[in-house]
Amino acid sequence: MNITKPNLLRQVLQPACSRILRCHHVVYTGSRTIGTTSGIPLTEKSHTPTLTARRSPYPRPTHTSLSLTPEVADQKVILAGWLVSESKVGKTLSFFKFRDTHGTIQLVASQNEALKALREITPNSTVLVQGTMRLRPEHQRRPVPGGSLEVMVDSVTLLNPADRTLPFDPLDEHNLANEHTRLQYRYLDLRRSSLAQNIKKRSEVAHTIRSTPILLRSTPEGAREFLVPTRLSANGAEASKQPLFYALTQSPQQPKQLLVASGAVDRYYQLAKCFRDEDGRKDRQPEFTQVDLEMAWVSWGEETGSVEGARAESGERSPPGYATEWRIGGAEVRDIVEQVVRRVWAKVEGIELPGYFRVMTYNEAMARYGSDKPDLRFGLEAQDITPYLPTPLRGALEQRGEILEALCVRRSAADNAPFLNAAAQLSEGEQQAVRGFKVTDGTDTLWLVQSPVVSDLLSGTAVARDFAGLNAHLGLDQGGYVWLSRRRRKPEGGSTSLGRVRLELASRAESLKDLTMPTEPHFLWVTEFPLFTRADADKEFLAHGRWSSSHHPFTAPMWQDVEKMYVGDFESVRGQHYDLVLNGVEIGGGSVRIHDAAMQEYVFKEILELDRQEKASFNHLLHALRCGAPPHGGFAFGFDRLMAILCKTESIRDVIAFPKTGTGTDLLFKSPAKVRKAAMAEYGIQPL
Repeated sequence: MNITKPNLLRQVLQPACSRILRCHHVVYTGSRTIGTTSGIPLTEKSHTPTLTARRSPYPRPTHTSLSLTPEVADQKVILAGWLVSESKVGKTLSFFKFRDTHGTIQLVASQNEALKALREITPNSTVLVQGTMRLRPEHQRRPVPGGSLEVMVDSVTLLNPADRTLPFDPLDEHNLANEHTRLQYRYLDLRRSSLAQNIKKRSEVAHTIRSTPILLRSTPEGAREFLVPTRLSANGAEASKQPLFYALTQSPQQPKQLLVASGAVDRYYQLAKCFRDEDGRKDRQPEFTQVDLEMAWVSWGEETGSVEGARAESGERSPPGYATEWRIGGAEVRDIVEQVVRRVWAKVEGIELPGYFRVMTYNEAMARYGSDKPDLRFGLEAQDITPYLPTPLRGALEQRGEILEALCVRRSAADNAPFLNAAAQLSEGEQQAVRGFKVTDGTDTLWLVQSPVVSDLLSGTAVARDFAGLNAHLGLDQGGYVWLSRRRRKPEGGSTSLGRVRLELASRAESLKDLTMPTEPHFLWVTEFPLFTRADADKEFLAHGRWSSSHHPFTAPMWQDVEKMYVGDFESVRGQHYDLVLNGVEIGGGSVRIHDAAMQEYVFKEILELDRQEKASFNHLLHALRCGAPPHGGFAFGFDRLMAILCKTESIRDVIAFPKTGTGTDLLFKSPAKVRKAAMAEYGIQPL
């Protein structure tokens, strides 16, 4: 539920998620093969199947325990939550206690198939239950929420198994663990209803902000951190040890995941201060503000053949192409984010935005616009001209795993006219990373033969004569301009050479008054990013040549690529990562998180190759996932960037009361500054 209600955002965060992840059922149907668990067949001979987290789509919940009322009696329902306990009546009948964030409900399993499946599942595991809601017999009704209702179970899907041995039972209020243990495993303690209610009440009173800690432990998540020394290491028995440090949060990623994983809340948002020790830019600050959203029970994509998928494909629920374009999970997050953005633009700008924002894959964005955050307010798309090249040249490129791209400004194309003067200026520049050529003849391809981009691949004039007709293929005519660039066939990084030329052409055309950008906002979702990369210079300081996470190490792979990940084809694995782009500026991003502890540990150990100390810094998260964490995901708006766009200024410093300079200094308070040696000594820090 939504537990905080600022004026602008509260209404859009209240609706329940509309679509939920789907996956294989663990259903027992007889002596034959009875189901799968992540693709592994289960048979009746295997009475104790390997319980693993789901990594594929599954049906969405239709109700919560709170929305089950007598009016729903005799209807089919789907619930998502935690299996708590069993009251065994006999071999063929058991009652199970089931809870979700909103309350508890009784499950009745009398059919052999459902009963066997439920008895195999460990308590505190997250499950999806399908069955029929009915009124309990009069003498069994209890004067508590849900006490007069029960669900006859038809089938159960195990989403994430809890370990058989947990540090303590979070639902046993009468035998509480000691405070030290409960604090150590806070994500379990938050599962207690009394504590969860306290957190909700605190948020309602605070009204506008979520209480997430700022001082955390340093972890290798991908950005440089600010470290805060503490005097704890300089006192008593710790005096001889190395000084201890907190780390200011890069983002509240782990706290928000752990809060949702705990089961205390299904969803929440917060205004969060974040800190990163990065080089300053006009859209970057050492400290900045995020609007964070996190939700439980998010999808891993649409289940093939599902009713929801059929509706989407038929256009009943959304514009044509919506279901096929958004092929990752987290559609519920997308819906909430778009509602927020539409309300903000309607209230602040008086603009009614479309019902759904455009979606584009990372590969398409890089191929057409040369950027993972393309500006769609103007044209000029790059083209892969490799198919039009003579066979020897195509073969040379293929051998290198490369393609040849062209960016053309055509004199005969009306929509290219605003860029002709800018292209003339840019093609004459001497500092270009990519050389531009002017077409002097409609059939002349000297621009290709003379280009240093391909000259080392040409094997003589005979090849050059094979270029006849290339101009016609590209629509180039006399007086046009063309830029060429070679790149790897599989795109990587955030931009290409031609993508940067494209933006420079638009900038010059604007300065020459030849191009006027449209005033309406152009929103775009970019999805299906590579999950891992070696092409991010900002992360190399941590990676040291190893793979890095393109987003962060908690991002889940697309379910279609899970097997590729486990066989070592890391470069081909796409992530369930989504960025929201506005007019060429990334204003936010998020992902579906890994909820399977085994998968998360595999990513840490086998792909990112974290050493023992690095991996140990995530042990608390791994344990939380083993305690039955639900599938979850989220999103974060860059609040400062968003405000800069709404205020129509290029620099986020114009929308921050006391900003830092481009080099990260505060000219008002004269920070950062040197500290007295005596103060450093208190923290056990020795100056050089």
